[in-house]
Amino acid sequence: MAAKSTTEILARLRNLMRRTSAGPIHAYIVPSGDAHQSEYIAPCDSRRSFITGFTGSAGTAVITMNEAALWTDGRYFLQAEQQIDTNWKLMKDGSVTTPSQGEWLSQVLEEGNCVGVDPYLMSVETWKPLSKLLKSNGLSLVPVMENLIDKVWDDRPFPPRNSLLVLTEAYTGKTWKTKIKEVREKLAEKKAGAQILTALDEIAWLFNLRGSDIEYNPVFFAYAVITMQDIYLFLDEGRLDNRVKKHLELNRSSIENGINITTKPYEDVKAFVGNLADEIKGKIWVSDKSSYGLVQNVPKTKRLMQPSPVSLMKAVKNSVEIEGMKRAHVKDAVTLCEFFSWLEKEVPKNSVTEVSAAEKLERIKQGQEDYVSLSFSTISSVGSNGAIIHYRPTPETDRHLNINEIYLCDSGAQYRDGTTDVTRTVHFGTPTAHEQECFTRVLKGHISLSTVIFPNGLKGHMLDSLARTSLWETGLDYLHGTGHGVGAFLNVHEGPCGIAQRISLQEVPLQEGMIVTDEPGYYEDGKFGVRIENCVLVIKAETKFNFKDKGFLTFEPITLVPIQTKMINPSLLTQKEIDWVNDYHAKCRDIVGAELKLQDKQEALEWLLRETETIG
Repeated sequence: MAAKSTTEILARLRNLMRRTSAGPIHAYIVPSGDAHQSEYIAPCDSRRSFITGFTGSAGTAVITMNEAALWTDGRYFLQAEQQIDTNWKLMKDGSVTTPSQGEWLSQVLEEGNCVGVDPYLMSVETWKPLSKLLKSNGLSLVPVMENLIDKVWDDRPFPPRNSLLVLTEAYTGKTWKTKIKEVREKLAEKKAGAQILTALDEIAWLFNLRGSDIEYNPVFFAYAVITMQDIYLFLDEGRLDNRVKKHLELNRSSIENGINITTKPYEDVKAFVGNLADEIKGKIWVSDKSSYGLVQNVPKTKRLMQPSPVSLMKAVKNSVEIEGMKRAHVKDAVTLCEFFSWLEKEVPKNSVTEVSAAEKLERIKQGQEDYVSLSFSTISSVGSNGAIIHYRPTPETDRHLNINEIYLCDSGAQYRDGTTDVTRTVHFGTPTAHEQECFTRVLKGHISLSTVIFPNGLKGHMLDSLARTSLWETGLDYLHGTGHGVGAFLNVHEGPCGIAQRISLQEVPLQEGMIVTDEPGYYEDGKFGVRIENCVLVIKAETKFNFKDKGFLTFEPITLVPIQTKMINPSLLTQKEIDWVNDYHAKCRDIVGAELKLQDKQEALEWLLRETETIG
């Protein structure tokens, strides 16, 4: 990964910082997200990547007149070190020695200095504490309405205008009308008069539409406002073809109990929200994950600042969505069985590279029914590249798979019936005892989390240590979360639930019907990486007792891909853990084996049968 030269770009940016619409600013913040605070973004919104050269999905750049710093988390430390040039200082977010952005700015700026940011690219939940911290140190956080990065980005791509996809109830389980009624019930409970939706996946889910404006994420650029009488959808109206108009019933002559949608141009949302308070009785509900710029258009006295109700509605899957997710994972398991059986034959020939392996896997996935796209860029990594947690193979970093090093493959797909995310770590030769121990300790953590029984009302962060305990016993750990929510043909990373060490104010208790990942790992810099990842469904647990009528929950794996037994040291497993592996592999045999037979994939079936033989 060659570092991008940023000297000239930074000089141009600093020149603009001296004469912004808000007056001279002494530091400029460049967040990773777009106006919807999306994790993954369209090329036209990749401003932080443009200014720094760092292409990871998470990070924030801060530029002063004399310095430039990049904050990112443990998933991207190695990647960032390779991609940023000497103009930049890497700030390892999460390290006890790393100051926050506000702390660092308070150290390097002088009292009375101003810090600028595009207010539509920073959420309210980020703006408020940062502004408070800066103010306590004599600094000011000011909105800069023109985006300075756009002014120095000469060849910035145009925003996408891709067509939309309509989903029927066979995939969604509910009509958009039913969902609107449920949103209005939530509004009534809060005595609110309107709901502003800014998160793209929430809008796509609510209206049973999907798009392709952001790679791997089936969403489209839009805002929505729901009142007790009306529904407003702000988007590029040029993409409203006849199928979408029919789905949204835009040509209807009669009005059905307030279930009528008015479409407006995407850019009209700012002025519309600014006028909303005069027309609506009660509070206007808006998430503090929404942009500071948009929220400022709602008078403070009229705001109900709480997580969007759609966020939780979307996270708790209905029975149709659950069955769809299970179908998608069976199809995905078929592709991975075919892929790994192919690798087993080809790798010893020294004919497969990280890039060609990822391309082969994508071609295999494309053959499955209802396949739409990948759900993220495949992490195809061998040896030392596997230690880069979110490594993406490129022609510059591409290496041959071989029989001497571990291969880590993290892949996922978007099918119309569900989203998948699975990681498997394999060896095509003979793993060392150390590699086996690391793998087995990761597996022990995976099983511990997968089999836990916990009471209703528990949040995911309270389970995180279960996945790490076996690693901690020998002084090992990993620098990423243990699990994230997964959308139903939506974003592969979905809130508001998850499993991580960090406690989030937005985190909600795990509930029956949620789907999260179980993905502990271990990464040895310069040598190898190990990760074992399944998607798991939160289900009711049958317990002998029921303390205080709480009700108890557990996890059901819906990913059904063999875990390589060659990498396991059985002496480190308890009998209960051995039984779990054998039972899991029996389920893979039964369910995926039947589908492989149905699709007449004999070689993949033979591979599956070999890889699921019992251990013990």
